[in-house]
Amino acid sequence: MTRKAEIVRETKETKIRLALDLDGTGVYHVSTGIGFFDHMLEGFARHGFFDLELTVEGDLQVDTHHTIEDTGIVLGTAIRQAAGDKKGIRRYGSCILPMDECLMLCAVDLSGRPYLSYESPFTVPCCGQMDTEMVKEFFYAVSYSAAMNLHLKTLTPGNNHHMMEAMFKAFAKALDMAVAREARTADVLSTKGSL
Repeated sequence: MTRKAEIVRETKETKIRLALDLDGTGVYHVSTGIGFFDHMLEGFARHGFFDLELTVEGDLQVDTHHTIEDTGIVLGTAIRQAAGDKKGIRRYGSCILPMDECLMLCAVDLSGRPYLSYESPFTVPCCGQMDTEMVKEFFYAVSYSAAMNLHLKTLTPGNNHHMMEAMFKAFAKALDMAVAREARTADVLSTKGSL
């Protein structure tokens, strides 16, 4: 079973093309026009072992908001499509990830119910050209478009670069665990019989 998705989304604000393979090896080509955002998404692909092809043309002359939020919408949609009916997967994933002085918690439930719980005390307005307030908007868009329950919490704050990078990597590891195949069931992991 192939667990891939290809999404094209064009609005007056952004043009996005994304291809995602949940069973990849961490190969990526990412170009959003925001260097630090590219770096975060490359870390997501590499550490989750997801193959990711992504090109974004956004209205960066306005600001980074539409580019980052719309990328979250498209990535979440791709995750939902690639996961399919979610039969035979673990459904839940979690990771506590260290990055130097920072410690990040991420927990994922591919429940079909969107929810974001987010706690991260960024202390600067930007990392590179990426607005730190857009991190929450990105993960909100991912969680709702993917219909996933997503919890992100900075357990030990520190350098803002480290916090953001730890968050994207922890999300990658938790999602990789959630979409992993579970040999003990061929059905969905729910007493309801569907997700």
